Order: sequence, then C-alpha cells, then structure tokens
Amino acid sequence: MESTIDEEEFLSLRLAIVTDSGRETKRKRKRREASNPSDSSESCEEGKIFSLLQMREQMIKVDQRRKEMAEDGKGLELIHLLLISATSIDENNINSAVDSLYDLYQNVSLTGDSLQRVAAYFADGLIARLLTRKSPFYDMIMKTPTHEEKFFAFTDMYKVSPFYQFAHFTANQAILQAFEMEEPNNNRTLHIIDFDISYGFQWPSLMQSLSETATISNRISLKITGFGRNLEELQETETRLVSFAKTFHNLVFEFYGLVRGSNPVKLKKKKNETVAVNLVFHLNSLNSFSMISETLKYVHSLNPSTVVLVEQEGSRSPHNFLSRFMESLHYFAALFDSLDNCLPLDSVERFQIEKNHLGKEIKHVMNSDKEYENCPRFEKMETWKGRMENHGFMGLKQSSKSIMQAKLLLKIRSHCSAIYFDGENGGFRVFVRDDGEAISLGWQDKILSTASSWCCV
Repeated sequence: MESTIDEEEFLSLRLAIVTDSGRETKRKRKRREASNPSDSSESCEEGKIFSLLQMREQMIKVDQRRKEMAEDGKGLELIHLLLISATSIDENNINSAVDSLYDLYQNVSLTGDSLQRVAAYFADGLIARLLTRKSPFYDMIMKTPTHEEKFFAFTDMYKVSPFYQFAHFTANQAILQAFEMEEPNNNRTLHIIDFDISYGFQWPSLMQSLSETATISNRISLKITGFGRNLEELQETETRLVSFAKTFHNLVFEFYGLVRGSNPVKLKKKKNETVAVNLVFHLNSLNSFSMISETLKYVHSLNPSTVVLVEQEGSRSPHNFLSRFMESLHYFAALFDSLDNCLPLDSVERFQIEKNHLGKEIKHVMNSDKEYENCPRFEKMETWKGRMENHGFMGLKQSSKSIMQAKLLLKIRSHCSAIYFDGENGGFRVFVRDDGEAISLGWQDKILSTASSWCCV
C-alpha cells in the first residue's frame, strides 16, 4: 500500500523532527549527549518515531481483521488512545504521543471493523503532525491519490452510499420546482450555475426529469455553467454530460466550463431564463470567510430564481485542533460505520473509498492548520442560515416531494439496516429541520449533511 521504511531513511527522519540544525561530528555528538541529557532525550524521541513508523508499516502489510476488539467491548480503548495521542500532540508532548500511537497501530486495521479502520486513518493524520512537510515520511503518509484513484473512489461511494445522491437529488428537486413555477415566462430555458461541478454526476438525473415534461416540438433548453478544479477535469465532465444529453432528443443542452478562480463576470444570461445557483459542498472549501462573503454577494447580484445550498454538518474550527479532532472523529466514525451497511467487510470498493476518498480527507483535516488557507470550514446549519440571511437571502420551504424523495432514496440505498425518520434511532435517517426549510441526512444520531434552498429578498 505504501513505500517501506529502511534503515538508511532514518537520516531523513532525523532531519524531519529535530529542531537542532547544528552540524556535529559523531564523536562530538556523543560527548554532548553525555553532558546534556536533553540531547539524549531528543535522540530517544527519534528512535521512538522511527519504531512507530515501522509499526505502522507492519499494520499495513498484515491483513488483520481484529473483530474481537469490537466484540469484546474494547472499542473504547481505541478512542481513548486516539484522545491521548491528540491531546499529547496538542501539548507538544512527543513521547506520550508516540507511545499512544504505537499502541494504536497494534490494534487498528485497514480491513477490520469500522472503528479500527477509521482509527487507522486518524492515527496516520496524527503521526503526520509530528513530521514537517520536508520529511519524506510526511509525503509517504499524506500521499495524494492519483486522478484515476480519486475518480473511482468517488464513483464507488456515489453508487453504494446515499451520501452524495441525497445532496444531488434534493438540490435537483428544488431547481425543478423553481423552473416549473416560472415555466409560463421562462421560454422553457433553465440556466444552472454550478460553483463546483466536479465530475458532473449531479446532472444526468435532472436531465431525465426535464425530458419527462418536454417533447420534440416543445423542447427544454438546459445550460450549465460549471466551475471546475482544472481544465482537464472540466473537459472530461463536459464530454460525459454532452454524451448523456444526446440520449434526450427533446432537450437542447449547452455546457460552459470555467476553472475555479476565473472571472465570473464572463457569465452570460438569456432573457427570461430561470437561473439556479448550485452551491453543493462548495462554500466550505473556500479559503476564507471573506471569500465566502464575496461569493454570496456575487450570487445575489445574479438575482437567481433559487439558490441550493448543501453542506456537511459540523463545527470543525481551523483554530482549535482538539475541537476539530473530536468533531471530525465523531463525523467520520459515522461515515465509516455507514459503509458497513453499504458494502461487505472484504469489499475492494469499500477499501478504495476509505483509502482514496474518506481517509484522504481525514488526514487533510488533521493537518490543514499547517496550511490555514486550505482548511475546510464545516459549520452547523444555523451558521450557514445566518450567513445566507445576512447576504440578502430568504429560506424556502422544502416541498413534500423533496422529503418523500429523500426517504425513498434511503429505502433503496439501505442494504442491511432499517430506515428511520426524525426521532427514531437506527441506520440512515432523514431529518426535516428549521420549520421545514431544511432536510438533513444522518447516520444514527449524527447529522452528516443538510440541504436548503433560498431566494433573493
């Protein structure tokens, strides 16, 4: 899974964790250690971290499914070790952190139960905090998946879990409702401005819904202006969407791609068209609160018929590591647990989802304060509501069709556990919140994401 560690790389590890930059000969260093116990302690820390990395390597190589830990009620031990590790790192107590992480790597597994698996990725994120970005071991642990690996991991999760489909289907229903309300005056033209189009998976189901109300003689025009991470991804997404749209002869489809950061002034609008702005998992990715504010001001200037907002639910402060750690652990533990409902334990797809998608996000969140401008901002529903209202937007009631659709999706996508709504306990759950203006997806008692729609006032 990862590159192995040999003895020669120990020198690189020393450069990564030692703050003393003086160049001493081996003999002088020994004399200094004999006269200065702190230097000897520093050397001890190096050895401990090296042993820790070797233990991590052993955990990766050995396919150990230690289910007995959960069965024996020892899952709390993993959480306890994680908390000790995180607290020690926050207090810069390296010895305590390394000892706890060493114990963790002896009890976690990438193919074990959900708690063992999520703890393994959190342990990786924590050990990365002990290393500098110049360390080759930091790069090894934080290795970014390839474009293909990211795509297939996202695709697999999209297929088996309701997490992304809930966001997309709920957003699409709000867009359809806005389009239908304006249909007498909009020349049957819908323009969607998607601020993070990603792979474009949201839009085929919308095309299907639009085609059901269109005819060859009375076509519907759909234009999507999509912002993407790079030109290559935008071209792939355009090809994918154009190909799908061709299967509907009663739709006229147009795609206009822009790389994120491009000047949005280029956007062109047709007279009387229904304009919908799609903000699905986008605002939390912006680099600062001022950028969020600028984006919402620009969206308001477009005077769209509707704005759909979907965000992961949380309160992961970029300023407070322990607070972010606790919230993230609760959140991702729920996601990993939910995947056991979607896929068998020995599933290759589940392993790839966790390694190249969720695990990557865990390690990033644990280390994002090292690069504060890239720290994702996960907020509670009430916080996003306040921001929207402060920028001139008013919340809209979610339709009964949106709620029924969300419940139906969970019924289709839940493979093992029963479906629960509102106050009931169980697997995937649908919550209607904020007096009917928001719909949330949850796993048991943990809310995962919340969808809402807005109009300009």
